[in-house]
Amino acid sequence: MPRPGGIWLLAITAAATPTVIHAQDLLPPVVVQATRPAPVRAAKPAPARARPARAAPARTQAPAPTALTVRASGGSPTAPTVAAAERELRRIPGSAAVVADTEFKNTPAQTLKDALDFVAGVFAQPKWGEDTRLSIRGSGLSRNFHLRGVQLYMDGIPINTADGYGDFQEIDPTAYRHIDVYKGANALRFGANSLGGAINFVTPSGRDANLFDGRIDGGGFGWRRLQASSGGVNGPLDYFVTGSWEAQQGFRDHSFGELARGSANVGYQINPDVETRFYFNANTIRQRIPGSVDKDTALTDPQKAAAINATNDWQRNIDSVRIANKTAVRLSDTTRIEFGLFGLDRHLMHPIFQWLDYRYQDHGGFARVTDERTIGDHANRLIAGVNVLDGTIDNKQYANTPGAIKGPLLSSSLDSSTNTSAYVEDSFYVIPNLALVAGTNFLHATRDRRDRFLTDGDQSGRTEFDLFSPKVGALWDVDPTWQVFANVSRSAEVPSFGEGSSFPAPTIPFTSIKAQTATTYEIGTRGRRPDYTWDLSLYHADIRNELQCIYASFGNCNVINADKTGHQGVEAAFGVAIFKGLFAGGGEPDRVWLNVAYTFNDFRFANDPTFGDNQLPGAPRHFVRAELLYKHPSGFYFGPNIEWVPVAYFVDSANTLTTEPYALIGAKVGYDDGRRYAIYIEARNLLNKAYIASTSIIDRATPGIALFEPGGGRAVYAGMRARW
Repeated sequence: MPRPGGIWLLAITAAATPTVIHAQDLLPPVVVQATRPAPVRAAKPAPARARPARAAPARTQAPAPTALTVRASGGSPTAPTVAAAERELRRIPGSAAVVADTEFKNTPAQTLKDALDFVAGVFAQPKWGEDTRLSIRGSGLSRNFHLRGVQLYMDGIPINTADGYGDFQEIDPTAYRHIDVYKGANALRFGANSLGGAINFVTPSGRDANLFDGRIDGGGFGWRRLQASSGGVNGPLDYFVTGSWEAQQGFRDHSFGELARGSANVGYQINPDVETRFYFNANTIRQRIPGSVDKDTALTDPQKAAAINATNDWQRNIDSVRIANKTAVRLSDTTRIEFGLFGLDRHLMHPIFQWLDYRYQDHGGFARVTDERTIGDHANRLIAGVNVLDGTIDNKQYANTPGAIKGPLLSSSLDSSTNTSAYVEDSFYVIPNLALVAGTNFLHATRDRRDRFLTDGDQSGRTEFDLFSPKVGALWDVDPTWQVFANVSRSAEVPSFGEGSSFPAPTIPFTSIKAQTATTYEIGTRGRRPDYTWDLSLYHADIRNELQCIYASFGNCNVINADKTGHQGVEAAFGVAIFKGLFAGGGEPDRVWLNVAYTFNDFRFANDPTFGDNQLPGAPRHFVRAELLYKHPSGFYFGPNIEWVPVAYFVDSANTLTTEPYALIGAKVGYDDGRRYAIYIEARNLLNKAYIASTSIIDRATPGIALFEPGGGRAVYAGMRARW
């Protein structure tokens, strides 16, 4: 397996270059967001949600507000604000990012890509509707449908099902205060059992939300959206509720869809040291699927749908409901605990090659204790917890006849999954600004299938896994604006029922598939100063039994274990004010801000008996996202942006077929006064470039194989937002 070369040395040298620091440059400690900084605005009274958040309720009870228009001065221990999330992620000796809602609320954000575009290391590309191909550090590239390799959470409640499968249509970018990205084993608190890590979508509480926040959006390909939310406080009680409706015709034929999504939470401060919060989430989604096409069609007739998708009316429709409770208790000045329960009911109605009728029921709980105290004049922080996630899939598949009519039953099983993880992590400060960190996670998981349709043979079976994932690292606060970190960690990923489920009959039973494990070495630095920010990580992962497409039958990718593979890369994000004070000076001058996110991926087989040291298919080696914005302190901004994949990448393990390189140019203009009103206009793909946004993968490609999803054409979007 090739080891890091010159690019590693260059990046380390650049990160280690001494920087002269002046007193006026120092900022309070904060985790750098690998995203665009909020627009510069003139000094105005900040809305309540911008005020500093308390780590825990004050011991002296504040006077009760007299109306819901009065909001608390701080945040909630059960619903962390952006500032609280940044403080938490700053304690991780590895790459992690907080994406505040200021980065995506005033945009036509429809998919996960729109929110995470400037987080280096995250590859998120749209397929159709809200569906997205998501990979972090090469995770889940062999999964041609849905998601594997990254754990998704909503307010700490799993979006992924108990067996690890995930979807994106239930993610509503208008609903969240911030999105937290934990790469790889840096997601220890969530179990750290996947190569990609975890993403947590966090809604506001009534203590940091506006009484009213509403918007209307519209734009290319028949897209339109309405959204409204409300939050408030009355004594110890606070609430937040949000809902959105969205519809689109879609860029491609047979890609229209409509959805309604809603979330709410209600918190109650039992006393100054105890708060409990109830969460509710519901979604109704109806979406057509245009399907993958061959390379020539993707580049010459990108709006065309796959013929069978239109004939048999392929769809992915979801109805889901989540409920949860989270309670935070401060036991003493040094110790606090969090615990909660959650449940999910999801119905997937999915006419594709067969008519899939799946009912998911998941439930679980968690508990976490944090203890921060001084041990022998040294600061120490201990975190320990347990997560439980169990679930069943009532799995029925019928024939799908033209018009998406459900035909005879073809298969049926009851799939059950259990996952129990326990973790502990300790950070010991050997000197005030240098912490040594050590931790481990233990996962016990089972997968059990009871076949209820035996005419094609009995596919029943059970697997059981016991996996340790230790981690050691160091975190050095060079100064209040600059951190350096390093870690060595292990991750372990249990296969989902989607592996070993090729059709019309399984080629490899799921009981033969092993867990994927990886040892990752990481070093990096992050910092934030008034006129520049940076976030740089370099990593190398040695992977055993990676879940990969090794061969195919019936035209489908068969995911089994590759012996040895390796993933390594560079994740670099930076922002810099290249000009300032052009038309507005003073304490908050105008700026021309350059923001760049660059990801280098080197994913390969390692002396594989079939594929040698070939590149792993499915992700670009280089991915660049850049933006140049003029920002005026009044809230006005405008500027161009670019998305660039300079080198084509392979779509098969044999390395015989590639995508095509592309560059997309866009532009935006808008105004946000920071308090009441915002308006934007955004143009995408101005040159109307035909390009391949994402691909499925296979072992060996053949001419004309349908693996490619075309990206959207030229479009203009606009929206207005009002809040008070």
